[in-house]
Amino acid sequence: MPPPDPQPGGHRSPQGRTAARNSVVWDALLEVLRETTAAVLDIGGGTGGFAVRVAELGHQVTVIDPSPDALAALARRAEESGVRDLVTGQQGDLASLLDLVAEGSTDIVLCHGVLGVVDDPAAALTTIARALRPGGTLSLLVGQRHAAVVARAMSGHFVSAKELLEHPDEGAEAAASPRRFTADQIVAVLDESGFDTTAVHAVRVFADLLPGSLVDLEPGASQALVELERAVAERPEYLTLATQLHVLAARRS
Repeated sequence: MPPPDPQPGGHRSPQGRTAARNSVVWDALLEVLRETTAAVLDIGGGTGGFAVRVAELGHQVTVIDPSPDALAALARRAEESGVRDLVTGQQGDLASLLDLVAEGSTDIVLCHGVLGVVDDPAAALTTIARALRPGGTLSLLVGQRHAAVVARAMSGHFVSAKELLEHPDEGAEAAASPRRFTADQIVAVLDESGFDTTAVHAVRVFADLLPGSLVDLEPGASQALVELERAVAERPEYLTLATQLHVLAARRS
């Protein structure tokens, strides 16, 4: 697939199903990023899907990731996008975060898809809080528990769906899968870890339920799906249908 076309404002916009999956998160981030030039930390940022776009807006971005291959791809991507001087990759993870960045040195932290694979989410968030300056912003993306039950049922795995519904944190399947949260649970963990939640968005409410052919082949379907995802993102009744939850939170002073 060719790279997305540049968009006004110097950043790039994803296409197709990727746009439907990422648009809500990116829209919310833009509101934060446009306020001031920031030092941004992307934990588990991999090849730079978000980091390079953030750098294209003029922000200094540090990506922490355990994979040297991903960091090499990040460097190439930043070079091709003309933001190599604004993107730094460092090998590490949440456990080593405070060995890599100074406490209170970061304005914005992106932690997308990482919290579900750590042993202690509250401890991980406390570490992130220490890296942020007081009042700094956390952009957190986690799996949403109820949607996993729906996904299993729609795939015909009814026994698995029932087990996940009744025992979400037990059994071999739970141990092998990333941890998922309800909206209330993730807000409670953030509060425990020194954050005040400012927004919770429903992400991928419809995008993961629709056949790919319907989105990719029907004229105008991709953009219409993006607009639909945006329309329900801040409606609390759709949180339980979302594959993911995107949370913005501020570190307490």
